[in-house]
Amino acid sequence: MDLHPIVERLLELRGIGEDAREAFLDPSLRRLARCDELPGVREAVGVILPFVRDGREIVVFGDYDCDGVCASAILVTTLRRLGAKADAFIPDRFKEGYGLTAASIERLFREHPSVGLIVTVDNGISAAREVAELKARGVSVVVTDHHLPGPDLPVADALVNPRVAALPGCEELCGAGVAFYLAGALVQAAMSAGIYSGGKFGGPLLVLAGLATVADLMPLREQNRILVAQSLACFNRCAPVGLRELLLSAARVASSAPTSRDYGFLLSPRINATGRMESAVIAYNLIMEEDREVARNLAVRVNGLNSLRQTEEREMVVAVQAQVAPGRAAAVARREEGNSGVAGIVAARVMERLRVPVAVAVGDNGSVRAPAGYNAHDALAASSAALERFGGHAAAGGFTLKDGMFEEFKRLFTDACAAQYAANKEEVERGKVLEPDLWLEPQDLTLELFDAMQVMAPFGEGNEEPVFGLRAVRFGDAKPIGAEGKHAVFSFVNRSIPRAVWWNHGIDVEVIRAHDVPRDVLFTLLVSDYGGDRHLELCLLDVRHGRSDTLTSPQ
Repeated sequence: MDLHPIVERLLELRGIGEDAREAFLDPSLRRLARCDELPGVREAVGVILPFVRDGREIVVFGDYDCDGVCASAILVTTLRRLGAKADAFIPDRFKEGYGLTAASIERLFREHPSVGLIVTVDNGISAAREVAELKARGVSVVVTDHHLPGPDLPVADALVNPRVAALPGCEELCGAGVAFYLAGALVQAAMSAGIYSGGKFGGPLLVLAGLATVADLMPLREQNRILVAQSLACFNRCAPVGLRELLLSAARVASSAPTSRDYGFLLSPRINATGRMESAVIAYNLIMEEDREVARNLAVRVNGLNSLRQTEEREMVVAVQAQVAPGRAAAVARREEGNSGVAGIVAARVMERLRVPVAVAVGDNGSVRAPAGYNAHDALAASSAALERFGGHAAAGGFTLKDGMFEEFKRLFTDACAAQYAANKEEVERGKVLEPDLWLEPQDLTLELFDAMQVMAPFGEGNEEPVFGLRAVRFGDAKPIGAEGKHAVFSFVNRSIPRAVWWNHGIDVEVIRAHDVPRDVLFTLLVSDYGGDRHLELCLLDVRHGRSDTLTSPQ
């Protein structure tokens, strides 16, 4: 294959040998797994299809994050297109909590007294007791999820969870990814049974599955890589009108070709903000809306909720950081009052700074985020004596404290993280130090290289953007940019090196100006057309004196 030499070297460094290269560089739809071969899918179709055929009410029980909202939209859209009587139910984060809880179940029955089948998406694997109660009330239950199972699996009519059983390459699907495969199998079965003879409608569902995969930080490998690549490829022609309006509202410019970065930094935080600040039903309605003007107004509302989320997040980060100290095995903080909806993102921000697992509770409800080398779910399981309930996966989790057990939880969680550190010290320490994939020379930095690298896209979790380094470069001009000089832009004495931006490092401009010494810089590449001409820029990640000393850690 005719690859740029630097791209070829990057593939080698990532362990993508020639035997795996064709599949990696061609994430096409023809490489998708057969929908009905995902373990549990055929059984789920066998349960669901009679309800579709007989017109009995189906409720899709979702979640209030981007993955759960997208999964709900995928399955409800599919069921309705097949002629089913189907609605989504998304629990209230603040009043009902995550998943099948007593409060959410009771509201579901009040709103849907004739429900005959509940299909969970992005939840349900840890709700063995609640599923048993639903069955006792005469309701059929299909559980679809992707979170790690607890000690007891729910005894549902059918269960689909790649963490329980999976096809090769499907082990790390998100909730919407699972829903997408189930939707495909339902359509195939409905056509075979003569229930459906309409046109294809998979494009919008594919867009949602790819968006959720990025939003839930699933590794962009194998089937996930295909879902995201094809989701991006068909976004402009297939995306629900609400998502297109939201992207325009967020970016403030029309995007000719959205990227996985747009999914991760523009769309998914805004969808998540609705559930954190008010109700995820707003985001669900945005995705399901077909009228462009209504969708545009909903997008403006979602954007406003995201701005409120950012304000609350900043305030809580300051408060939480005041409670924790560097050097501990874990950081655990609790606030009596506040918005528990932002606890997860606050935990993520503090984790980025301390590089240890972080648990943040507001009242009795909290969230955990954990860096590489740790397992958030296992740490919560080791702390279960202090918890009413918990769930999640290696990188993230949620929990509810037992009354008066915060200090005990803090002790158990910290001890569990300390044990994980001892067992995985090398991996943890390696993750704390940013190292480039390759050291380059200034003449390597060309638009040709950037364009050649796009065969490796989409980038994200498990397939990060390549990080490059330049040794012993001297800065030329340095100046702060943005509101209150929050960011910085630099030029270099060597004019063949493109200009560089350093987000959230405006404070370092004076340090750079005051010390004119050679420095090593680490960066990713980006392209800008600011000023009219398409040109290369560096996105700085770190600036170091010599080969090891960090000028200032990335924020």
